Amino acid sequence: MASPLHLLRRATHEPIRRWVLGAFPRDPDGGLDYDHPAGDPGLFGPDSVTWRIHADFPGMLSGGLAALMMQTLHPLALAGVWDHSNFRGDLVGRLRRTTTFVGATTYAPCAAAERLIEHVRHVHGFVRGTAEDGTPYSADDPALLTWVHVTEAHSFLAGYRRFGQRDVPRAIADRYFDEVRRIAEALGARGVPASEAEVADYFATVRPQLACSDRSREVLHILAGVRLPVPLAGLSRDVFLHAGIALLPGWASDLLRHTPRQHRQARLAARALWSMGPAFRAALKDGIVSRACRRVGVEPEAMRRWPATDG
Repeated sequence: MASPLHLLRRATHEPIRRWVLGAFPRDPDGGLDYDHPAGDPGLFGPDSVTWRIHADFPGMLSGGLAALMMQTLHPLALAGVWDHSNFRGDLVGRLRRTTTFVGATTYAPCAAAERLIEHVRHVHGFVRGTAEDGTPYSADDPALLTWVHVTEAHSFLAGYRRFGQRDVPRAIADRYFDEVRRIAEALGARGVPASEAEVADYFATVRPQLACSDRSREVLHILAGVRLPVPLAGLSRDVFLHAGIALLPGWASDLLRHTPRQHRQARLAARALWSMGPAFRAALKDGIVSRACRRVGVEPEAMRRWPATDG
């Protein structure tokens, strides 16, 4: 007979599943097939660390929000969003597109992932302009591509460490950075950090270029009020948004001028999201991760074990 706790958890699975799919549809355009062709490993494959880290929804969504906060600190990256993105009217759409890109380049078959990368490269060619100080920018600038990639990879890893309920050894973290840089390089980034130490050095180098401007604060204000298309939208947003704040490096949080009250909210949200991790994993057990695993003949449970690493 199932225990009362088990029955309670099962009762939450379907609402959580509807919550996630309502806010972030797996394939909003209907053009991605995660089931075929059989045996296609995609760009990373089932032995990768990336398949495991990107499988954890709480860490990925909170990490994605943390990355977006960090990205507002770079004047040229922010200018591109300010001039070319409909973030004021469709911030949820922007988050969905990022979610689709990360999911597809991680788990879709090779040809589909490569087509999506080429599409993004094409779009980047039209995103160019001049920042507030007169500095020209372009979305296909290798330095800007590296900044966006590193903030995302760093935040996704931080999210997994905080909410994945499993230790992440240094060798695993280094392998993750080394794996995911191939996406950034395919988009045109150069000199992409390939280990935790290199990421730390990269942030130290780029920090003098960063600032929290009036534009940064406006984007963050809109982010703080975004309504996800799910029940209890405000509560859902606040839990993930404050959990995202908990993932930020101290220097980024300082630049963003987070208050003691925001830090307290972040700690509370992080604890709440950590406790919800098992429910999210159970509710999404038939998602694109499981479909990709079946495509290559691997049990989805293998994603809860780290692959062997050298050393």
